[in-house]
Amino acid sequence: MSKDKITLEDLRPAEGSTSTRKRVGRGRASGMGKTSSRGHNGEGQRSGQSSKRGFEGGQMPGYRQLPKLKGFQLINRRVWAEINVGRLEQLNITDISLESLKELKKVHPSSESLRVLGNGEVKKALNVKAVYVSPSAKAKIEAAGGKVELV
Repeated sequence: MSKDKITLEDLRPAEGSTSTRKRVGRGRASGMGKTSSRGHNGEGQRSGQSSKRGFEGGQMPGYRQLPKLKGFQLINRRVWAEINVGRLEQLNITDISLESLKELKKVHPSSESLRVLGNGEVKKALNVKAVYVSPSAKAKIEAAGGKVELV
């Protein structure tokens, strides 16, 4: 066998990649005798053995031990305050911001951002400062002579 030339005779499987076949039912001397490495009694001992997916031998399965959570909870959820332009019309202020709505107790104190939506009508000029203003709300506020500022 030459060091620089590999022939078919030199090819071998990688170390540990192959193992000898388990020959069951060949007596006790084979190392897998008597029960043919199936254990004593029970479902696994019988021919045609197949348990249900997730079955853990009668023990409470892992997927049933977990708490029953409803839905997916966002870790960094943002609390929005949403208000329609129709509600803004009813307020007796012209400068609308999250802080001014919190002072009037029109939005929840835990709100972090203001979103103005376009349901309703606006007749007076409003100055709105919000994170998001829908296109229809922006059109209605500006048509009434107001201004929209995104913060």
